[in-house]
Amino acid sequence: MPDGTQLAPEERILISDSAAKRIGELKDMDGNPNLMLRIAVSAGGCSGFSYGFDLDDTVNDDDLIFEKNGVKVVVDETSLDLLKGSELDFKEDLIGSYFQMANPNANVTCGCGSSFGV
Repeated sequence: MPDGTQLAPEERILISDSAAKRIGELKDMDGNPNLMLRIAVSAGGCSGFSYGFDLDDTVNDDDLIFEKNGVKVVVDETSLDLLKGSELDFKEDLIGSYFQMANPNANVTCGCGSSFGV
């Protein structure tokens, strides 16, 4: 498996404790110990690009894997170009619970936080 931790720190995806905990909970609820959170960036959204979060148990040839506390996050190389140095977090507040990216590459973000521009 391609190990993203071999990259320089500024090229990695960081995973907060709360995100790692939530991914672990989702794995447990599904009963599939091989589940990982896949982060993908696609064109669209109100700011140019949008984040996509899915559970996946497949690793593709162009994927990099980032790990924390026994859970894995998978990002394809193309998406990683736009996500380098980002931190994945899991938020719970009055409007709901959700994964959120703190992306240092984004110079524009939308109000909902699900899209960005570079």
